[in-house]
Amino acid sequence: MEVAIIGGGASGLIAAIVAKRNKANVKIYEKMNRVGKKILATGNGRCNFTNMYISLDRYHGTNIKKAAKVLNFFDLSYTLSFFEDLGIYVYTDESGKVYPNSLQASSILDVLRYEIERLNIETITEFEVRELRKNKEKFSIIGSDRTCYADKVILCCGGKASPQLGSDGRGYEIAKSLGHNVIEPFPALVQLRLEGKYFKRMNGVKFEGTVKAFTDKKSVREDNGEILFTDYGISGPPILQISRKVLEEMYKGANVFLSVDMFPNLSKLMLYDIISDRFKRIGYKNLEDSLIGLINKKLIPVVLIEAGLERKDIKCSKLNKREIYKIIDILKEWKFKVVGHNNWLQAQVTAGGIDLSGINNDTLESKKVKGLYFAGEILDVDGDCGGFNLQWAWSSGYTAGYFSSII
Repeated sequence: MEVAIIGGGASGLIAAIVAKRNKANVKIYEKMNRVGKKILATGNGRCNFTNMYISLDRYHGTNIKKAAKVLNFFDLSYTLSFFEDLGIYVYTDESGKVYPNSLQASSILDVLRYEIERLNIETITEFEVRELRKNKEKFSIIGSDRTCYADKVILCCGGKASPQLGSDGRGYEIAKSLGHNVIEPFPALVQLRLEGKYFKRMNGVKFEGTVKAFTDKKSVREDNGEILFTDYGISGPPILQISRKVLEEMYKGANVFLSVDMFPNLSKLMLYDIISDRFKRIGYKNLEDSLIGLINKKLIPVVLIEAGLERKDIKCSKLNKREIYKIIDILKEWKFKVVGHNNWLQAQVTAGGIDLSGINNDTLESKKVKGLYFAGEILDVDGDCGGFNLQWAWSSGYTAGYFSSII
């Protein structure tokens, strides 16, 4: 029995290994000149390949409960064991993120490639699948210059995020041609564009803070960590973490706002005591100079403008309580309107994709076309930052590889 893997990313590589171990004849069809390129970009090149706190509530999608069986079939313990058997010794940080101890994404890709070669799995690179047809018991895999055939097919060619690494959304069109519904994709884990005048002046400023997203009617999500102002708006791990929910609300037509807290460990009253005492001790300084050492120097003029206190010559000792609280309101609750997001080139993952309602929850086989399976980012499943998306790739790839080779 021949199993064709369309897409040599994370889910495709593990699917190929599992199917081959089950004695199937396996071929990987990859658009790029090498398999696994997107793996190298994960975790800032360190490959945070899973998380110690995998649970369904860290995943999102229209029918996300249907993903539970897959995540349980090849769970965290199986994932760790699988990679340990390939030679990966793990390092786990305080937040539960799991890395190869080398802190090199290439380690994960290298051991997967080694196993692919050891099992003599044929890898056909620079092969772009234009069309997929089912004729009686065989699939026709139609490329630009040739047609190949297989008994089973696993479609795992990714979503639309990071098209420079091979994911261009072509898999959605293939799935639609075979009768599957596709939930409209949009970027997730992506930087946000904000409304405002002063971002070029604040570009590059980093700080540990908390960000909260909200609409006119409800709170959306919040997160904390290193936040980065950019010339277009805002970035950093907390922004990527909340971006999925933010964009989901925006695509529903809601106005979404962010509230940024640069002193999350201090209440407004505590911050008032610190600033008022500071102004008393260095009351001879003007207002702008008095904030040097408290916040990033590039932020000071912008914060004062936003607080309505842009008078550069005023001594800080002259500020009254109400004026000090105007500064504190910006430092603790700086509000911005979200007006967009960066494009697919900057997005780390795709939200939306092939609707799970058209797929068998246990095996990931299509309910529309016998012998067609799906895995990875092409499905309407996306996870939070922190290894959750790669865990979905491993779990879904293992599931599709296993059942496609034994049924």
